[in-house]
Amino acid sequence: MSSKPFPWPSRLGLSAGDWVVVRSPEEILATLDDRARLDKLPFQPEMLAFCGQRLQVAKVAHKTCDNIEKTGGRRMIDAVHLVGARCDGSGHGGCMADCVFFWKEAWLRRESDPPHTLPATGEDLAARVRDHATAPGQEHEADPVYVCQTTALFEATTLLHWWDVRQYLRDVTSGNHGLWHMTKLLLFAGYRHLVDLGYGYRALVALFNRFQALRGGKPYPLGSGLIPAGSPTPTEELRLQVGEWVEVKSPEEILPTITVDGFNRGMRYDMEMSKYSGGRFRVQMRVDRLINEQTGKMMQMKSPCIQLEDVYCRAECTARRIGCPRASNTYWREIWLRRVDAPGS
Repeated sequence: MSSKPFPWPSRLGLSAGDWVVVRSPEEILATLDDRARLDKLPFQPEMLAFCGQRLQVAKVAHKTCDNIEKTGGRRMIDAVHLVGARCDGSGHGGCMADCVFFWKEAWLRRESDPPHTLPATGEDLAARVRDHATAPGQEHEADPVYVCQTTALFEATTLLHWWDVRQYLRDVTSGNHGLWHMTKLLLFAGYRHLVDLGYGYRALVALFNRFQALRGGKPYPLGSGLIPAGSPTPTEELRLQVGEWVEVKSPEEILPTITVDGFNRGMRYDMEMSKYSGGRFRVQMRVDRLINEQTGKMMQMKSPCIQLEDVYCRAECTARRIGCPRASNTYWREIWLRRVDAPGS
């Protein structure tokens, strides 16, 4: 916590759909400790651009996934995701991950609440957060270790067991998910567990696919490829550009391009991505540099991957992270896509 208590509540009790105003730099500075963090969560330089803006709560960030230690679900307290508030990487070496920010409720106020006027301290929020965007002693390094919400996420959260049913109730009561939608996700999680036992695998997957075909749903999501681990994987160069339309290939076309553990030249094809098969989407950007969540080092890709508009992890079918509201971006190899002329099906 900050060294001095700030004169407003740290918890607003927000729900998805609520409108808030991002507090002023002076107010936010009052909440931060000497590492520019609140509850161990950094306030990033890129977040300064949103100060004073009126934004809508997209999801309540009461839980998230762990991409650092791979422990499964993690519990976050008093935080939300805001519509349109993503990181542009300008304060972190031009990272192109386009991550969604976590906003502590102490950094926000309801529209009906007045702002607080605080005595001048002579300190600048921009300088504080800029100084802590890299690891200590790395400020002037050509290739520094970066610090951001993503790299600090494990430290800023606590373990949340998948079997803790309170999280699923919170998914519904927060407005993150409707009751029927959450029920369907949990029913599928149970079915997936049955399939993963390995007894009658083909029959269970075939049964699921027949049922989905009758109701016009998606087939069983698959993320395990046909190429032995460690073997070379194929490539295809489309030279896609921002604004072009593509169609996501079917799982039958994608699985022969990835290894049994789901990789194509270091890029993972996650089973959550299979839900987008057959859909048509616009190219949002070509991504060639990302901060490694585990090391904080910038990774330069030998061949860029593709990010698509409104295509992200929906946490609908992956074990131990059902209903995660983080909306992490997905990255696509061009061999998993085909160029199309129009968005229509």
